[in-house]
Amino acid sequence: MTIKKTLLCACLLAALAFAAAPAFAATVIVNGYPDAAGPRYDSDDVKTIAADGPDHNIYTDHANGFSLRYPAGMAPDLSLSAVRTTFADSTTTIEIYRDDFAATATTAADYINYGNKFVKTSPHHTILAEHWLTVAGRPAHLLAWTRPPLARIPGDQNHYASVEIVNNDREVYTIFVKSGAPIDNLDDLIAGFSLLDRWGIARNYKRFASSVTPMNAETKAFYDRYFGAAAPLTWGIFEPSAPQSLVPLAVLEKRLAFTFPILLHYQMFDEHFPAWGLDNAYRNGKYVELTLQTARSGQVNALWAQDTGNAGMVYAILDGRYDDYFIAYADKLKEFGHPVLFRLNNEMNGDWCWYSAFYTGKDAEMYKALWRYIHDLFVARGVDNILWVWNPHDVSLPAFQWNHYLAYYPGDEYVDIVGLTGYNNGTYFPGERWREFADIYPGLCDEYGSYFDKPFMITEFSSNSIGGDKVAWINAMFDQIRKLDRIKVAVWWSGVDFDQNGQPGRIYLIDENEEILDTFKERLTEYKK
Repeated sequence: MTIKKTLLCACLLAALAFAAAPAFAATVIVNGYPDAAGPRYDSDDVKTIAADGPDHNIYTDHANGFSLRYPAGMAPDLSLSAVRTTFADSTTTIEIYRDDFAATATTAADYINYGNKFVKTSPHHTILAEHWLTVAGRPAHLLAWTRPPLARIPGDQNHYASVEIVNNDREVYTIFVKSGAPIDNLDDLIAGFSLLDRWGIARNYKRFASSVTPMNAETKAFYDRYFGAAAPLTWGIFEPSAPQSLVPLAVLEKRLAFTFPILLHYQMFDEHFPAWGLDNAYRNGKYVELTLQTARSGQVNALWAQDTGNAGMVYAILDGRYDDYFIAYADKLKEFGHPVLFRLNNEMNGDWCWYSAFYTGKDAEMYKALWRYIHDLFVARGVDNILWVWNPHDVSLPAFQWNHYLAYYPGDEYVDIVGLTGYNNGTYFPGERWREFADIYPGLCDEYGSYFDKPFMITEFSSNSIGGDKVAWINAMFDQIRKLDRIKVAVWWSGVDFDQNGQPGRIYLIDENEEILDTFKERLTEYKK
């Protein structure tokens, strides 16, 4: 790891304070702010940064229970302390994670084995080393690898090392290193890592801003109408034929005596731009939530795929091999000209998605780099009629800290709307359970609301009928959703998920039977405009 003493930025006041402190002075950070003196409470999140000679600092994190000796030129980012701690300079990034599986069925062995599965599911990583060693008196698994540098990422950090330190069967610390040059002083970094008794509570202190992307006048009016602070809840729907054909939807809307102004449409990477569908929707007074997933059709679910043909798609895009595709896509969006809710690579924190960090060496920066590349290309082509919808799944799978949804956020200037997705999957598939609307969305709104100052939409959701009372679920949902005023749009996913044998496993249909249809018809009356 070649370290240059170049201070990139300080992401917290604490980091700024330390950078400006006299040589060899120590900084104490309490609950995200410099606080050298004052009372301490058992729940405090206390960190210290102290110089260890002219070239290194020692970072001590009491809430997460570790200490690290790191090069002095690296800027610390403590803003997501409950997820990770980061140190970075112009060439190298060090991320420290603590995973606690005490309340789950997951073990340290599961974390190591499943988390490093990418080496087998993608041919794009070259393994340099893999072995066990001892770190801080604990067994640790080391994996080092590299991948080809990517042309669309300036200063691409394509050399990796991951050291997973097993504190006990349910607790693992990870030192994750990325660098633009071969990592040559990993031993020094490992030697400077210590485990401590934990006290206090690690918290996240990041708050994202409410900026928006460039919009033409019509799109701004659309944004204000549907996503402004005073905008009421609007209902949308996924109906498989729409928007290419609106005939089945018209029949459904007649039966419901309700018109859905927003339609959800999916597009895979090898499918044509849906110009006809967008035009058809707009001519009929509807708008499209256009979901582009950068994977080829046929092997959409990565967990069910028979080959790994989609595993390198993120890398191929970021290497510039699909520039022509995205230029043409941008030009067609611009030509359409009317508002589009553009949802790119949704549910990225799920291992069923090829663009998840699960397939890119545990590096969520790849997802963010892809998002920013496409965004910047669209802006350069003059696209100003789309609203960028960033949409994690409500549950991260695998539930590892490097796969936390916040690790995927591309930045305030790249996102207009935060999407929420959580399903009542029912009980058909092993490991799934019946979840009420109240089990998902109130808590999710509170959590997202503590980070994001942007409007929310439920980009897709539904309830299975296998495992519980779907009618009761729907009624409770309508009772509760009106209390969540941050949610401006809710899109019901009316379809069926089949198992690998073609049997229906999740029946989400809005017209599954007359009782369900009539329930929706009655409850939607209050949303008629």
